Amino acid sequence: MIAMLRGLPAATGPDHLVLDVGGVGYKVHGTASLIGRMLGRVEPVTLHISTIVREDAFELFGFETAQERDVFDTLRGVNRVGSRMALGLLSVLEPGDLARAVSMGDTAALARAPGVGKRTAQRLCLELKDKLPEGMFKPSGAAAPAAAAPRPGDALPLALARLDYRKSEIDLALGHPDVPGPDAAPVEERLRAALRVLAPSA
Repeated sequence: MIAMLRGLPAATGPDHLVLDVGGVGYKVHGTASLIGRMLGRVEPVTLHISTIVREDAFELFGFETAQERDVFDTLRGVNRVGSRMALGLLSVLEPGDLARAVSMGDTAALARAPGVGKRTAQRLCLELKDKLPEGMFKPSGAAAPAAAAPRPGDALPLALARLDYRKSEIDLALGHPDVPGPDAAPVEERLRAALRVLAPSA
């Protein structure tokens, strides 16, 4: 796999640049800010590369720091987040801003990226907490509250599981302030509240 390239930007497109490495042109996809910085550059640049190989494509995604590349790879590990969506997130949010959004559960900030709706933003907040590289995304203030653990005998997690919701989504519903606890409301009312929380955004 290609992990790093050093060469001269020979051309740019809306979402990529052509990097001339010893006379060989590599098409490298990048964030909007990276492509903008490459315009008119006359000195060689070093890019950290994430190589994605599929049956129908061999694609390179370039970043100016190894940290950005690691964030990109981490984002792609989230369920239903592909390379284009990951690149879109890094195009609208710097790594530090992305860190704060995840730590604070700021789904509105994450939803600024193309193709990221409310449900995807919620999934990002849940799954990135345990998958981000250690030390990269520590919250600047108090730690975000953890999702509530299901109580023994609570029927709500089982009801959601039977509706094909994943554990991460069930945890989100159990910890959401709009979903009453087992002692506060009947399970039918709690289920309706959970479904409202987990419903895809329009």
